[in-house]
Amino acid sequence: MTTDDWLADTRTSYDTVAVSYTDQMRDAIAGDLYLRAALALFADRVRAAGDGPVADVGCGPGHVTAHLRGLGVDAFGIDLSPGMIDVARREYPGLRFEVGSMTDLHLGDASVAGVLAWWSLIHLPDDEVPTVFAHFHRVLRPGGPLQLGFHVGDVSRLKTEGYGGHPMKVHVHRRQPDKVASWLRDAGFEVEAHWLLDPDERVRQAILFARRHP
Repeated sequence: MTTDDWLADTRTSYDTVAVSYTDQMRDAIAGDLYLRAALALFADRVRAAGDGPVADVGCGPGHVTAHLRGLGVDAFGIDLSPGMIDVARREYPGLRFEVGSMTDLHLGDASVAGVLAWWSLIHLPDDEVPTVFAHFHRVLRPGGPLQLGFHVGDVSRLKTEGYGGHPMKVHVHRRQPDKVASWLRDAGFEVEAHWLLDPDERVRQAILFARRHP
């Protein structure tokens, strides 16, 4: 599958489910102590690095971007799906949201104080990861934090419906934290920690904390 193919499938899928996804995820952060703690720690790391704009890459309907703004972070959102961006702009009209792809991130070199990518790497094929992490490294200021959230595992599956039974066509890739950390080190990041969430669930989640070397 070419880059254009999986990007087009992902874009169309999330355009289709944008409204139902928003309804299901609206209270996700409010209902999870550990997600809130991870975002609070990220906000602290942004402040420690000198503050500035923060890119929420794969922002979906904007609820994470808005939470970061509530923590005092100058966050803006980027998402591949125009449908998701339309919803985000309606839900949070005072915030900045843009259509864009993490595979071709249109941000200036060292232009952001932090990058967050929560569960937006899960549709990214392995061979695209180094390109995306190189973009993250390029746009981050030296010392700036990067936080990733993803599904833990060793398998990939094709998802054909979701969020209210709507049709989708996306591959969902589960990865081990050590593998993601190795890719980050290769891209020039210092990996600081990772959290394993839901360890007793069938599908575990991880949050990985890193920063660009000063």
